[in-house]
Amino acid sequence: MIPAPVPSLAEASAGIASGALSPVALTEQALGRIAALEPRLNAFITLTADRARAAAAKAEAEIKAGNRRGPLHGIPYALKDIYDAAGLPTTAHSRVLGAENIASEDAATTALLEQAGMVLLGKLATHEFARGGPTDPLAWPAAKNPWALDHFAGGSSSGSGTAVSSGMVAMAMGSDTGGSIRLPAAFQGIVGLKPTYGRLSRRGVVPLSFGMDHTGPLTRTVEDCAMAMQALALHDPQDPGSADVPPGDYLSGLKAGVKGLTIGWARSFDEAANLSAEQSAAVAEAVRVLRSLGATVVEVTLPPMRRFEAATWTIIHAESFAIHQQHLRKTPDLYGRVTWERIALGAFVTGPHYVQAQRLRTALTREVDAALATCDAILSAPASGTPPKLSEVDEGPWRKQQPLTAPFNCTGHPAICIPGGFGANGLPLSLQMVGRAFDEAMVLRISHAHEQATEWHTRRPPEAWA
Repeated sequence: MIPAPVPSLAEASAGIASGALSPVALTEQALGRIAALEPRLNAFITLTADRARAAAAKAEAEIKAGNRRGPLHGIPYALKDIYDAAGLPTTAHSRVLGAENIASEDAATTALLEQAGMVLLGKLATHEFARGGPTDPLAWPAAKNPWALDHFAGGSSSGSGTAVSSGMVAMAMGSDTGGSIRLPAAFQGIVGLKPTYGRLSRRGVVPLSFGMDHTGPLTRTVEDCAMAMQALALHDPQDPGSADVPPGDYLSGLKAGVKGLTIGWARSFDEAANLSAEQSAAVAEAVRVLRSLGATVVEVTLPPMRRFEAATWTIIHAESFAIHQQHLRKTPDLYGRVTWERIALGAFVTGPHYVQAQRLRTALTREVDAALATCDAILSAPASGTPPKLSEVDEGPWRKQQPLTAPFNCTGHPAICIPGGFGANGLPLSLQMVGRAFDEAMVLRISHAHEQATEWHTRRPPEAWA
């Protein structure tokens, strides 16, 4: 018998607060589900069962003694294996670091979740250094998509998406350099938020691109995402990219609805991306739903994708090569092919290329700011359709079609992916909502209204393969 999926953060929090749910029982439920599903899904690289049981027992004792730390106290979570957790290996899913790379302290975000009293279950699979592909033969297997094991789980926070969508955890941390939180969310029917650049700390997280890396949560629901942000959004003066801005309130206005708001529809931008008919229909249906809820939806124009690609990937290639050049020269054989080829491209980026890309980035950010000046948020597609088969994933050094999520890594605007329907093949479709800088609260508010007006978030993957 497979234990039931764990409850959402909001459900677990309410159950623990009322005394109806025990952190120890919840942790055992999560560990039991992991044991049942993990042999097929490969979500975890390191499972910390003993540590989790001890943390759950401590949380339960504190709560019973009247010392509940907050709404996340006693709830299990997991980390993409590029986040440091003191005493545990940080492998980045690569032989280059390996299981002997033990963290001496927590990443800043890990520390915040631990302070909130959450229970760490372990470290999750990713694409190697958040850059490789799902079929690279590595020291640990790639995470599978529980909706269909032979289809792409999304990357690079693949294990984070799999752990949440399969009901092993209610929340997992991911990172996003070109869509690596949002694409696993999109392809697995869950919620993934890339906050504004600088909103969450990246200290203690293995870098890929200093100028494009973002950290953020993947969750079952939008409310869960808002709850996670309440704990995570804090200025970190030790992270050079961290913005010294007020942390924000993500819950008080979450359920205010969309009546009176104006939402931009990036229709022409999506059309230029050759979306599938199903994905186009999903976005159009979202427009209808939002209008029915009282929002005004207007079409907005974004810069062409080719301009975003030129800036984004020039910067990512240059910065990832700068980070990895010593390892690439000394131990190239330890990398998977896809990772090595993609990072090595950065050797061909010149100083003038990099400078011009940064100048273009500034111009593109201003253009997206101008579009957002006319509306409260922008709706677009995060992908061309449902998750492709693994055999169809482009693992070339330069992908023929770059992710539709990447433009907002370039501009740094907050962007979320939420469930948007299902294709004829039964696999998830998704929507992307983009907001003004540091206005994650509005992105969450609009996304929550759509979520509650539809039933897509209530569906879970079938378990016939289990």
